[in-house]
Amino acid sequence: MKLAALDVFVCPACRSDLRLHNASQDGLEILEGRLTCSGCGVVYPITRGVPRFVPTASYAQSFGRQWHWFRGVQMDSVNRTSESEAALCATTGWRDDEFPGRRLLDAGVGAGRFAERAAAKGAEVFGVDLTLAVDAAYRNIGHLSNVHLAQADIFALPMRASTFDLAYSIGVLHHTPDPPTAFARVADTLAPGGKLAVYVYARYGPGHHMSDAIRVVSTRLPLRVSWALAAGAVPLYYLYRIPVVGKACRLALPISMDPRWRWRWLDTFDWYTPTYQTKYLYPEVFRWFRQQGFEVVDLLDGPIRMSGVKSHSQEGTRDRERSDHRLVAS
Repeated sequence: MKLAALDVFVCPACRSDLRLHNASQDGLEILEGRLTCSGCGVVYPITRGVPRFVPTASYAQSFGRQWHWFRGVQMDSVNRTSESEAALCATTGWRDDEFPGRRLLDAGVGAGRFAERAAAKGAEVFGVDLTLAVDAAYRNIGHLSNVHLAQADIFALPMRASTFDLAYSIGVLHHTPDPPTAFARVADTLAPGGKLAVYVYARYGPGHHMSDAIRVVSTRLPLRVSWALAAGAVPLYYLYRIPVVGKACRLALPISMDPRWRWRWLDTFDWYTPTYQTKYLYPEVFRWFRQQGFEVVDLLDGPIRMSGVKSHSQEGTRDRERSDHRLVAS
């Protein structure tokens, strides 16, 4: 953690300022210490360089394990590709010149794949994650001077309201117990005129039905068992590429078909282990934006990616909500 983060971090319980105590530093980094709320007196520890605003990972423990087991797989700086760069651009639609000097929230930072790219573009990035994945992110990008990380709950973000110019949540909201509320909490952190982008799973087509059925069992397995079973995607890929036979296999037991074996293993594990995995239609996600006062909403390629600009005024939001409700109902 860096001292500059105290300009943004607040107590998630009462929204009061935080005071730093017993800090152990290494250069600009505060490695150990305590943050005490000036309002309610709650104490939040700083351990291994990360402030901890939650005691446990709760419903998202699989991601804590996942991003330690696969810490560097999706990092552009490690795999020497531009996959994360391309995914960030495809999800947000933001130009490179929109990042420099902007304060940005990464809601669900994981191992830091997108935060790394946003920081490289010049944004001051604040990444939060509910799980110990944040430790993997700290190992990957915590040394960067314009990156701040915290272990925190997306439903109780330790951030001042209306403080970010940019925010995104890529592949995260659908893994929470209440995605629309999680979206609203992220939107609350944006300043008027700020931009928010999200990517969530789509409910179009029949392809997801079998994986949803398998998840009834797979989400109840010990994580190490799921990790071992997901490794089966590595060799099965070659069977699944056979015409006719492969198509039947993909319908019966969907796996990732990424040509890179580590990505196949990771993606298949990611599909079958999270406790929550809700899928949506475009009008439903569009309504989230309108209900939170976003006046411009863009639909980007690849379901479901959407980006919006937060209105400078909340007037007329109720009328938009009624209109959007009719849109979804139709």
